[in-house]
Amino acid sequence: MSGIAKASKASTNRRRAIIGIAAIALVGAIALDTKVVTVGSDADLRQQAFNPDNFGQEEYPRVRDFVEGRAPDAVTLANELASDKKAAIAAYGTQAGAFPVMPVKFSGTAGEGKSGIFDVNVDGMPSGYKIRVQTGPAINGTELRDIPGDIEFGAFKNQIEYQNAGAGINRAMSEATLNDLDRDTLTGKTISVTGAFTMINPKSWLVTPVALEVQ
Repeated sequence: MSGIAKASKASTNRRRAIIGIAAIALVGAIALDTKVVTVGSDADLRQQAFNPDNFGQEEYPRVRDFVEGRAPDAVTLANELASDKKAAIAAYGTQAGAFPVMPVKFSGTAGEGKSGIFDVNVDGMPSGYKIRVQTGPAINGTELRDIPGDIEFGAFKNQIEYQNAGAGINRAMSEATLNDLDRDTLTGKTISVTGAFTMINPKSWLVTPVALEVQ
C-alpha cells in the first residue's frame, strides 16, 4: 500500500472514531437529560393537558367557604357602599382587574326569570338598587374564580386556560348548588342566596351563587 493510501485510510479511521465518540456523548447527554415518568404518577398528571373540570372540583369548596365567611347582608353592603364606597370595597371586596368582586348574602322574593336570571326583591334595600341572581343552566362570569384573589393568570399557560379555569369552577358550583333547582316554579318564592358579583354598577348586582335555598 502506498504512503498516500495509508494516510487516507488513517484519516478515515480517525473521522469514524471521532463520529463514534460524538454519538456516544450525544446519547449520554440525552440519557442524563431524560426524566422517566411513570404513567398515572403525579408527574405524569402534571404533564397532561389542563382539565378545567378537575380544577373546578378541587377549587370550588374553598371558594364557597371564602364567600360564605366574608359575605355581608345585602342591606348592610348597600348602605356601606352609599356611605363610603372605597371603605366598603376594602372591607369585603377583592380587586379583579378594573372592577372589584363583592360577596353578599340576602333573602327575598324571586321575580320573573329570563334565561335563568331572576330579579330578587329584598326588603330594606335602599331605593334604586337592583339585585339579580343567575341560576343557570349556563353560569357566566368569573366572580368565583376571582374573589379569592389568589387564582392568578400567571399560574396558567394562556388566557384560554385562565378563562376555562373560571368556567370549571362555575360548573362545579352549579353541580353542587343548582342541580335540583326547579327554575320553572321559582317566581314568587322566597329564596336565600349567598354569592358574589362584579361591581360594575354599584346599584346593579348580578350575583353568582355559592348557596341558594328555596323556602
